[in-house]
Amino acid sequence: MDIILKENVANVGFKDEVVSVKAGYGRNFLIPSGKAILATESAKKVLAENLKQKAFKEKSIIDEAEKLASKISKLELQILAKVGPDGKLFGSISNTDVAKSLLTKKIEVGKENISIPGKSIKRIGKYQASIRLHREVSTQLNFELQAEKK
Repeated sequence: MDIILKENVANVGFKDEVVSVKAGYGRNFLIPSGKAILATESAKKVLAENLKQKAFKEKSIIDEAEKLASKISKLELQILAKVGPDGKLFGSISNTDVAKSLLTKKIEVGKENISIPGKSIKRIGKYQASIRLHREVSTQLNFELQAEKK
């Protein structure tokens, strides 16, 4: 029996996929629980149209993310921090601080999408952060920690 899955089902398939299952499993569990619908010709046509529209929307989102990624990769960011006499920071710099300094450049990226090697930085110098803008688009940001002028 062919069915169209409405959500991910373990050991069967993923959402919006046409799969073959045993008739009893499909009729007695998947369809009544709302996890699938019967794969008729009209349902397959509706699914194809929905997937086409979804792919078009996804392409425009990916294009925007790639434009932002190229803008970020060209950026040289300086972050000022209070530093002791030996070059050690008072506190540390984390992904939140990088997100705030990107916001001053009018680039909005969530702090959860920024990953810094070691999670936090405690010394001045040049560093690189990885920024994930979309599940298919990520880029590298070069930034430098500098001491605040007294």
